Amino acid sequence: MPIFTAPDGTELAYREAGEGEPLVVLPGGPLRASAYLGDLGGLAGRRRLILLDLRGTGGSARPADPATYRCDRQVDDVEALRVHLGRERLDVLAHSAGGSLAMLYAARHPHRVSGLVLVTVNPWALGRPATAAERLAAARLRRGEPWFDDAFPAFEAWLGGAGEADPAVVGPFFHGRWDDAARAHEAAADEQTCVEGEDRFLDPAAFDPPALRAALTRVAAPVLVLAGELDGGPRPERARLVADAFAHAEFAVQPGAGHYPWLDDPDRFTGRVGDFLEAAGRADAAPRD
Repeated sequence: MPIFTAPDGTELAYREAGEGEPLVVLPGGPLRASAYLGDLGGLAGRRRLILLDLRGTGGSARPADPATYRCDRQVDDVEALRVHLGRERLDVLAHSAGGSLAMLYAARHPHRVSGLVLVTVNPWALGRPATAAERLAAARLRRGEPWFDDAFPAFEAWLGGAGEADPAVVGPFFHGRWDDAARAHEAAADEQTCVEGEDRFLDPAAFDPPALRAALTRVAAPVLVLAGELDGGPRPERARLVADAFAHAEFAVQPGAGHYPWLDDPDRFTGRVGDFLEAAGRADAAPRD
């Protein structure tokens, strides 16, 4: 895996997949290794994916200072990756908790972002995360599926703070299709996640929602916010708050999708995201007055 060095000396790694113009991909989790993203349902057929392993995950080293797991402290890592790649501007795709990092990066370095895709992003950074009631409402949409009656009580208990939930039991609520691929995806989560930094990443001290909202209105790059119809964290109406934070953003809901839309319908996902990025590239290449 290619390696570069963050400003604090931490060695960070990334995976590459595909060819063409690079697309930097920021994983969620929080702090889950980029392996869970695969090739984003075949998006590597349209772009060269640069899938960053955030510090402490995958091939990246654990930092000497655990405080640097905090989301805002990792903005400098993304900027170091841009410099390492030799790019003036980056197209960025972020999933879930990685969207908080992407928004902070866009706010701090708006002129370094040429296009931004935010996939099922829970608006933690904006101070408006999904509620337990919203997650339960989304879960009830799955009533009638064969696993629902066994899974729902465990999911409800987990949201109520009754300990850890078995991914094999509550995992279906995060996927539009609970098939073998989804089961394998959930089963790998624990070993792919940096437990040391997981809670630190979304430390409320990392975020200043009013300041972030003000900064995001100045982001001129095209933005796509993609929600999953069946996702509970965030529900589509909650994800729309992310789109509303930008002056100009497209908002789309993928039918039948949960929290991982590239698994639920790869063709629909890669088509929507790939077409957006192509249009963003044409806009970025257009002459400026």
